Amino acid sequence: MKLIYSLCLAFLSFGIQAQVAKAPVKVTVKGFNGKPYANDKVLFVGQKSKQTLSGVSNPAGQFVIQLPCGDIYDIRIQSIGDEIEYNTLEIPAVKPGEFFEEAELLIEYDPGTTFSFTNLQFEAAKADLKSASYFHLKNLVEVMKRKKDFKIQIAGHTDSDGEENANQLLSQRRAESVKNYLISQGIEANRIIAKGFGESQPVANNTSPQGKAQNRRTEISIL
Repeated sequence: MKLIYSLCLAFLSFGIQAQVAKAPVKVTVKGFNGKPYANDKVLFVGQKSKQTLSGVSNPAGQFVIQLPCGDIYDIRIQSIGDEIEYNTLEIPAVKPGEFFEEAELLIEYDPGTTFSFTNLQFEAAKADLKSASYFHLKNLVEVMKRKKDFKIQIAGHTDSDGEENANQLLSQRRAESVKNYLISQGIEANRIIAKGFGESQPVANNTSPQGKAQNRRTEISIL
């Protein structure tokens, strides 16, 4: 994924020193086509402090965040799947009597439309979603709660072990199990389609354990 990092830090200016030295950063989030992304959550994780600060973009794709000085921040974007590691941002320490004027940070990226989950766990040969899978779905739940216009398809896939019709049925039931979990977390049912594809759409060879593991997946697509 191509990522563009743009930062304009204003010069240090002399003035009244604040109690806590922080740099105000105006963040703009948009696509490569210039379209602003509303309700995107951007995380700033301090490498020294280990503190995580975040902001959510408004309809113009913008927000302002106050970042403590003297740290390097890993910038991450919350996504339906794993968080997107974007870049790093250094906020230098300031001397007494100095402060940062507002800086500008431009984030341009392609959020994607299809996300593959190979880490969801189900009971063996069953459709019951194990509680260990809830952690891997938390970003999906949060994104759908913020982005009310999102509708998704949950696609269940299996490897080629077993009988084809049984795999088709199992994949459908597993997709519905994920849908039911999302509904239990407050996501409206009419925003979710569950569909099973069985073994019909492999992404790897079914002759190796590694290939089978890749084929046993759940895909989330934004409609």
